[in-house]
Amino acid sequence: MLLHLPNSLGPPFPGTQPSQRPTSGPPLSQDSRLPVSCPSPLPAPGACGCSKMADGDGLGEAATAAASSPAPAPGQSPSLGWRERLRAGLAGTGVSLWFVAGLGLLYALRVPLRLCENLAAVTVFLNSLTPKFYVALTGTSSLISGLIFIFEWWYFHKHGTSFIEQVSVSHLRPLMGGTESISEPGSSSNRESETSRQNLSECKVWRNPLNLFRGAEYRRYTWVTGKEPLTYYDMNLSAQDHQTFFTCDTDFLRPSDTVMQKAWRERNPPARIKAAYQALELNHDCATAYVLLAEEEATTIVDAERLFKQALKAGETIYRRSQQCQHQSPQHEAQLRRDTNVLVYIKRRLAMCARKLGRIREAVKIMRDLMKEFPPLTMLNIHENLLESLLELQAYADVQAVLAKYDDISLPKSAAICYTAALLKTRTVSDKFSPETASRRGLSTAEINAVEAIHRAVEFNPHVPKYLLEMKSLILPPEHILKRGDSEAIAYAFFHLQHWKRIEGALNLLQCTWEGTFRMIPYPLEKGHLFYPYPSCTETADRELLPTFHHVSVYPKKELPFFIHFTAGLCSSTAMIALLTHQYPEIMGVFAKAVPPCLLT
Repeated sequence: MLLHLPNSLGPPFPGTQPSQRPTSGPPLSQDSRLPVSCPSPLPAPGACGCSKMADGDGLGEAATAAASSPAPAPGQSPSLGWRERLRAGLAGTGVSLWFVAGLGLLYALRVPLRLCENLAAVTVFLNSLTPKFYVALTGTSSLISGLIFIFEWWYFHKHGTSFIEQVSVSHLRPLMGGTESISEPGSSSNRESETSRQNLSECKVWRNPLNLFRGAEYRRYTWVTGKEPLTYYDMNLSAQDHQTFFTCDTDFLRPSDTVMQKAWRERNPPARIKAAYQALELNHDCATAYVLLAEEEATTIVDAERLFKQALKAGETIYRRSQQCQHQSPQHEAQLRRDTNVLVYIKRRLAMCARKLGRIREAVKIMRDLMKEFPPLTMLNIHENLLESLLELQAYADVQAVLAKYDDISLPKSAAICYTAALLKTRTVSDKFSPETASRRGLSTAEINAVEAIHRAVEFNPHVPKYLLEMKSLILPPEHILKRGDSEAIAYAFFHLQHWKRIEGALNLLQCTWEGTFRMIPYPLEKGHLFYPYPSCTETADRELLPTFHHVSVYPKKELPFFIHFTAGLCSSTAMIALLTHQYPEIMGVFAKAVPPCLLT
């Protein structure tokens, strides 16, 4: 058991290796319709965050593929044909031949080109230069390298990679004749590409089950701070969700639904609100129009709840009609699915309104009824709303009962499930826990269980402890989150930090033990402990989901690229030479005049 009792918290992610370059995230669609390249707003369970044993079928297929593909013996490369070997040999010797030919040509033309006389003239010119020239030269070099260093630093912190390295790999290498090594089926390059595709498939975004209200919360934040808490990419995904939940192929049968179908595609909020009022003029029982007004026009939770209650009344009426006609045709079945989604969405948002207004027991009842009435809609993660409300009631026995059902090995995990399980085990020992006492007598069985639960939670999402321990400032959570990413950590800590603070000693135990997780998984991108290896693409997706004013948390912590060190050293050295030349012009002048002859001889 790894118990870490530091004097200080130290670096954010100690004991980790540099991260691989993240794969490119899905491109941002320019249309609010469903883009082909965007991830699904509701991926199938098990797409991300499941434990190692949760996806048995996927592991079986991978093992079968690995067993069926012949792998070369250690130390041997796959055999190539004689043409490939000949081409590789010629490519290797071609550079040497060109180099020798260039030297021979230069030697043969040394007399016509008067190389010796030109070198002597260069030496005389350098000896005639004054110290002021060297001050200007080194000062200019220091300034240029400093600007390159600043740009490289900014680009690395924004995009996670070096600009010079990216340009060299993407543009200069093909121009210089760089080619990829020939790979055959079963080779290591193919296996790496398969791994990268698997990591890309893991980086699917999920609808934030505790997402805030746009009008009553996000827009009020914008009014106060002048900052936009939601990115265009995040809002585009929400537009896809709305079209998936609230529209179907039979909308043309009802004029109000036709208007709302256009409203969900509209990018401009005032235009969406205007379309919602037009739909209500056509049909006073248009539930989706009330939903849009509650989400975007209402400026308080009270106003949003009033509009959602009107939407509930209209939605229940439409839902009963759809139930009676569901077996008449496939179109009626699609309409029933749409009306079911609308009804579930309205009830869930009403429960969230009750939770925000302090009527927690009412919110818990609505959520429990939803989970009983519509069990197939577990992918909406209503149980996470229920967990947070039960923690606010301090009904820890009920929380444990919910975890017993949803913290299953076959179900997808989340930060809410893993950290709530750790909180419950921490609660039994945190009030009496002391680092000094634990280091003297060792850990009890209950303390070991609590530490293991913390390690499990930190391995699933290593970004959460920095927000719970207030090492990073919180922002408003986005409308979509990435499992195991910084966006999920923000969404969890935003609502659950108060529950950790309420339990005495819980944050103290977390502070003493969370860093020990990283010693158990020294290479998180290659091998995990309780979960699959950490996806390498989370940084790219989180940068698209989170606003630009937030500093995205990166795991594993990356080392600075070579060119940042190089430009920093070049800037410092040239600045030092310029300073020395300005202070001691005679000595530096003698040194400058002595160096060129030494280099030429």
